[in-house]
Amino acid sequence: MRIRPLVGFIAAVLMLPAYAQQGGTDSAAARDALKKQEGDTDQTTLLKQTLTAVDKQYSLIRRGKIQATYDFSYSYVGQERINADLSSGQLTLFEINNDSAHQITNTISVDYGLRDNLTASVSLPLVSKYSENPSFDGFSHSLGDIGIGARFQPFETRRGRPSITFTSNLRLPTGKSPFKVDANQDLATGSGVPTISAGVNVNHIVDPVALFGSLNLSYSGDAKDLSQIRGSRVLTRVDPGPSIGFGLGFAYALSYGISTSVSIQETISRGARLYFRDGTTAKTKTQTSGMLNLGIGYRISPKTTLNITAGIGLTNDSPDFTLGLSMPLSF
Repeated sequence: MRIRPLVGFIAAVLMLPAYAQQGGTDSAAARDALKKQEGDTDQTTLLKQTLTAVDKQYSLIRRGKIQATYDFSYSYVGQERINADLSSGQLTLFEINNDSAHQITNTISVDYGLRDNLTASVSLPLVSKYSENPSFDGFSHSLGDIGIGARFQPFETRRGRPSITFTSNLRLPTGKSPFKVDANQDLATGSGVPTISAGVNVNHIVDPVALFGSLNLSYSGDAKDLSQIRGSRVLTRVDPGPSIGFGLGFAYALSYGISTSVSIQETISRGARLYFRDGTTAKTKTQTSGMLNLGIGYRISPKTTLNITAGIGLTNDSPDFTLGLSMPLSF
């Protein structure tokens, strides 16, 4: 297998919030479960494209070529949750629970050039989680949500002009669903619903700086035929709703072998509608996830560039901290 060399470096940190296990109200628990999972198409997927030499017609891999990439990511979520009971009209229960969750994801991605300007891809994530809260302390190891995608570049890359790439992705609910696991015995490793997304990514090289930005839309299908106990009710169906995201940033080449990057990304997801067996419904709040990403790329060889990224959560719906590593695989 021949691996196309990486030229330049664009950093964007994977948005991989770990679940805080069920506690408090039904809607709060469902909101945690509906946070973005491994395999979601967000700004990371759209911005994570390698820049190539300007004398090439297209920046995607050539027709008939194969490129494999290994990605490692770590995320941490820590929070204090207030548990209060006012159902009787008076405060009968008040406590502060400290929750923490760690997630490690190892992903193998393979790209195949269908044409010089059309690339297909598949990603296989393996997810490991550790959660510590009053409901459950323990580990979970499982396959995450498999992703199938495509990238299309309609115009040839020309010197001094922006490069535009259209992207699409289908995420399959192959991981452990948050709507089917027992919160007191296990942790989810997937989203539990299929998701389709589409977006556009724009890169513009102003040597030695590469500017980039993206916009994407995602829609998730319903999770049906459920029978999960949430508080005093039984959850039977979840409608996650659509989301929109954008990102922008720049990468700067310090030398031939070292580059740095700074980017921000934000995703806004509509609140999910929850359906219960007793005929009642509920809706979670709209989620806004924002990240500040810092990265560095080190060219180990002409065919191998090691990319390291660190992210800081800017909103309550974001991971507190993320760390990522990405590098091409050679065979």
